[in-house]
Amino acid sequence: MNTDSSPGSYVEPGKEFDRDMNYIPDRITRDGSAPTEGPADVPTWPVEAGRYRLVVARACPWANRAIIVRRLLGLEDVISIGYCGPTHDARSWTFDLDPGGVDPVLGIERIQEAYLKRYPDYPRGITVPAIVDVPTGEVVTNDFPWITHDFATEWTDLHREGAPDLWPADVRDEMEQVMKRIFTEVNNGVYRCGFAGSQEAYEIAYGRLWTALDWLEERLADRRYLMGDSITEADVRLFTTLVRFDPVYHGHFKCNRQKLTEMPVLWAYARDLFQTAGFGETVDFDQIKKHYYVVHSDINPTGIVPKGPEEEVWLTPHGREVLGGRPFGDGTPPDTEL
Repeated sequence: MNTDSSPGSYVEPGKEFDRDMNYIPDRITRDGSAPTEGPADVPTWPVEAGRYRLVVARACPWANRAIIVRRLLGLEDVISIGYCGPTHDARSWTFDLDPGGVDPVLGIERIQEAYLKRYPDYPRGITVPAIVDVPTGEVVTNDFPWITHDFATEWTDLHREGAPDLWPADVRDEMEQVMKRIFTEVNNGVYRCGFAGSQEAYEIAYGRLWTALDWLEERLADRRYLMGDSITEADVRLFTTLVRFDPVYHGHFKCNRQKLTEMPVLWAYARDLFQTAGFGETVDFDQIKKHYYVVHSDINPTGIVPKGPEEEVWLTPHGREVLGGRPFGDGTPPDTEL
């Protein structure tokens, strides 16, 4: 069950939340050859400027990753982007933000159409982010961890000058382990709390989440970023959960031991990233709240969307500069305009 896009009820009574991680496995590689990392026996497509469209929703944390990485690497003129609205029905995300409710490049009303064009009987959730082959209108992949990985490692010939290295070789092995823990315990951990089907399942999930957040609070106390002095993909992956924590996960998903604003290290770290080019301008708190509080009707049957918290707190001084570091390593920040 993918809770960001699948139809029906999200909470299964008496059960622990289990995310369906079976995505379309296709990869876009430098020349369309077999990937050098990850499974080698997957369908591949060649990197090609202007051929693909990245379909996202600002509300979705998994899609937010792709928006940020595309910005940091300067792929805006290489891979076009289509934005779905913050809510969806049982069928899929829709392009209701566009004039006439139609994506101007793909000419479709909902991303489901691209899935069904390639797979007429596609059996799983219609998720974002998804990459669509513009000439055919068919979905290429929705495997979100590999989408951003390949943006950073396979599209390098088309990166902007000064693009940061988000997968540095000297810390890659440790980074993989850090990201694995962040995904299982934090990114997915908040969902495990929110969609727990029993008190026991919830309390186990709650304990795991806060054990991981305490670990991160300690890890980031003396280093500016997760892997040291510069931003990596690990920071992108953690940020998209942290930025949604107080507006959504603290109350809506019952992750309420503390607010993010009550964890001094993580709160300063999150603001540091938010105020870094490529991060904060991709965040839309109104869309984030509308998605969770409207779509998750089994958790919030009234559909009432909370007004707070105030967004201005994200722009207050964070003080992380004292730890030194260079956010973009040997690179430069992206353009300030989104």
